[in-house]
Amino acid sequence: MTARIYSPAKNPMQSGRGKLGVWVLEHSASSARSIDPLMGWTSSSDTQSQLRIKFPSKEAAIEYAQSNNIDYVVTEPKPVKRIIRAYSDNFNTNRKEPWSH
Repeated sequence: MTARIYSPAKNPMQSGRGKLGVWVLEHSASSARSIDPLMGWTSSSDTQSQLRIKFPSKEAAIEYAQSNNIDYVVTEPKPVKRIIRAYSDNFNTNRKEPWSH
């Protein structure tokens, strides 16, 4: 059973960048989920897949995994490509419109 160490992306519903830089260690599921025939709920005997541990840095997450003999895979975050513009660019008369080709 391997664990995945990653930095979650920013929530698209929020404009702030407050919780960026947090790294998460998440175990992968080792057994399939089953559906309870009476209630229809999904259940699993694997409790490790419910565990998500947050760390302040990637190195701390790797150190935790190594000290507890957990196989892990590190997923690096994609670089953010930003286009910085001024507010006045919205009213520029010679701007290139994205919908006119």
